[in-house]
Amino acid sequence: METTLAISLSQQVIDLEERYGAHNYHPLPVVLSRGEGVFVWDLDGKRYFDFLSAYSAVSQGHCHPRIVGAMIEQAQRLTLTSRAFYNDQLGICEKFLCEFFGYDKVLMMNAGVEGGETALKLTRKWAYKVKGVPQNQAKVVFAEGNFWGRTIAAISSSNDASSTNDFGPLLPGYLQVPYNDLAALESLFKTDPTIAGFMVEPIQGEAGVVVPDEGYLRGVRDLCTQYNVLFIADEVQTGIGRTGRRLACDHEDVKPDLLVLGKALSGGTMPVSAVLASNEIMLTLKPGEHGSTYGGNPLACAVTVAALQVVEDEKLAENAEAMGQIFRDRMNALRDKSDLVTLVRGKGLINAIVIASRPEFGEQTAWELCLRFSDNGLLCKPTHGDKIRFAPPLVITEEQMHEACDIIEQTVLAF
Repeated sequence: METTLAISLSQQVIDLEERYGAHNYHPLPVVLSRGEGVFVWDLDGKRYFDFLSAYSAVSQGHCHPRIVGAMIEQAQRLTLTSRAFYNDQLGICEKFLCEFFGYDKVLMMNAGVEGGETALKLTRKWAYKVKGVPQNQAKVVFAEGNFWGRTIAAISSSNDASSTNDFGPLLPGYLQVPYNDLAALESLFKTDPTIAGFMVEPIQGEAGVVVPDEGYLRGVRDLCTQYNVLFIADEVQTGIGRTGRRLACDHEDVKPDLLVLGKALSGGTMPVSAVLASNEIMLTLKPGEHGSTYGGNPLACAVTVAALQVVEDEKLAENAEAMGQIFRDRMNALRDKSDLVTLVRGKGLINAIVIASRPEFGEQTAWELCLRFSDNGLLCKPTHGDKIRFAPPLVITEEQMHEACDIIEQTVLAF
């Protein structure tokens, strides 16, 4: 009776979204009601491994007590003032962020896509005020396969038809270059002195966890320096310990001119994003030229400091590196056992497997496999058709990782 009731409640929740919500997502048919650490529970009390982490936003684990505690304490004192006044948390958080990541200045916003927009506005402003690009001619280069959000500014940089169809006209001033192709990038830089910036994900997440060749980020840094172009690193998904380092750029010891962060910046408790840069870049912005009512609110500031301290104190980047190696070893061993898995790739705890199509499921093979994973107690989602991304919270233990890999292996072999 209890199971029947729980299923009924789940279907009621799904039906409510279907009736009253926009149909802009296609979720797995699981209704979650609670989370702790690497686990989430549905209305029936069934436990799942969360191997998506809200697209890497919940890196510190669900409902981390230190982050939630900081949130509650601040929420009981002051949540929002707008930037019309000073608040007693913003300056503390800004100092913490700048010292933590090694930059002069930071500008806090809300969603990750706002971080990307902020970086683009700063790049254009710098182009006119510092580089000397003629007005309204500044261009920004993007890697093909990029994804940084769904605003008109973000989709204007996309070469994915599902992002751009029926949303035109798209914004001008954008160029595209193949990802992981330094020669193509230099060719663009050489021929167009109005290029102001190059925005790139150190690892392309939404594209299916595409990892560039070793030396690519170093090459990007060198080319941007040589041609006086700003290197904009979109680390919204790859930053804050996810890849086994504090930042994915740290794997090649490169420092971007603009660093865009989001998602795990709040440990999954609320939208927080940030752009960090030098004084030369950041101080081109003057009062009234950019902002947000909620950006830098005291609640977000308190949560951000707590979230980053958790990453540092609990050595989550180091754990991500170790657990990620276990995961890839297990998946490569699985690939040897099953022709369903054709490729394994990733770094730290952002990984993906590429799935071979089965005649009975066709393009839905990866989706069907994710449904089977869900049945067996592990949640993940396909991306770009045949790829399944795995990104558990960075607090996962070795025992939990092997248990989760057992679920993946048994499900694949039984598929």
